[in-house]
Amino acid sequence: MTKNVVVVGGSYAGLQIAHKLLKHTLPSEKDLKVILVTKSDHLYWNLASVRAIVPGVLKDEQVFQPIEPGFAKYPSGSFEFVLGAASKLDADAKSLSVTTASGERSIPYDFIVLTTGARTASSEVPWKSTGTYEEDLEALHSIAKKVESASHIVIAGSGPTGVETAGELGYEYGKDREIILVSADNQLLGGDSIAAAAEKELFKLGVKIRKSVKATGSTATPDGKTEVTLSNGEKIITDLYLPTTGLIPNSEYIDAKLLNEHKYVAVDEFFRARGYENIWACGDLVSSPRASFPITDKQAGGVYKNVEAALKGKPQQVVKGMPIDVLLCSTGRGRATGRLGVVKLPSLAAWGMKGRTLAIEMLPKYASGSQW
Repeated sequence: MTKNVVVVGGSYAGLQIAHKLLKHTLPSEKDLKVILVTKSDHLYWNLASVRAIVPGVLKDEQVFQPIEPGFAKYPSGSFEFVLGAASKLDADAKSLSVTTASGERSIPYDFIVLTTGARTASSEVPWKSTGTYEEDLEALHSIAKKVESASHIVIAGSGPTGVETAGELGYEYGKDREIILVSADNQLLGGDSIAAAAEKELFKLGVKIRKSVKATGSTATPDGKTEVTLSNGEKIITDLYLPTTGLIPNSEYIDAKLLNEHKYVAVDEFFRARGYENIWACGDLVSSPRASFPITDKQAGGVYKNVEAALKGKPQQVVKGMPIDVLLCSTGRGRATGRLGVVKLPSLAAWGMKGRTLAIEMLPKYASGSQW
């Protein structure tokens, strides 16, 4: 009897789990079928989004790669690709409703993995995938076009995305354009130990930093500019406003009883949704430590092992976190800052680990499944 494993979300975590099930579990579990449900038929390497908004630096294919061709190598009947948006998860009925181009569809499952991630509060800038491939690509092109013509840019938020965006724009335009980074805190990166180093790098690039003040709103002006209101009452007129703050989980399709008060999936130590032994979640969708690529990657590996264990009737294993906390932050195409645990890295080392390419060379491996 076929065992359906539905994976919702076709990004870093979802692709890892789907490919590992088909590559490593299917040979011994012949009745396994993996169904991947995703809004986009391309993997968006959003790690490079901060560089992709700078015109002419990255090609589209360095940021987007098709997903479905990577699954063609698996046996016929063992995999199904469903292009659509999850609309309702009925955990008790073991059914997922999906809105596709041809209408609503109900997909029954034995096991399901939720990896739909999160989005930023502003949908205009695609720091994360927000829709179809065409929508994400159009949004990226639109922002790049605005960046090209902007002589004054305000970036709100001094987390990694805000700092990296300021670094990329400062590297390209810092000498002849005004670039302002607005930080609600009195230190960048939430006061992390590498905050001072990041600030120093941005200063070298000509980025102006406004600390202890928050961007509370923005309004379009009649002449096509944007008026940004700060928490101290100040108003800044800018050609381009790039907010990077606020993370919203893509959990609207999930029953409220599976979510915490902040709308993230509440999981146990096995990363199962609390109260259900056949539902797992990981990545930006769960109530866990700060979101990051290595953390999501680690969680996905652990969830895969637990789904495989469930298929084989074996006990679940605790999903372990990163052995050490890693934070790498690029500051333009030539520099970076970072740490491994409490050990701060020289700029050149951090640049080599992340800032040099933003890991775009890994995109084809993730999209095709050869990474695993």
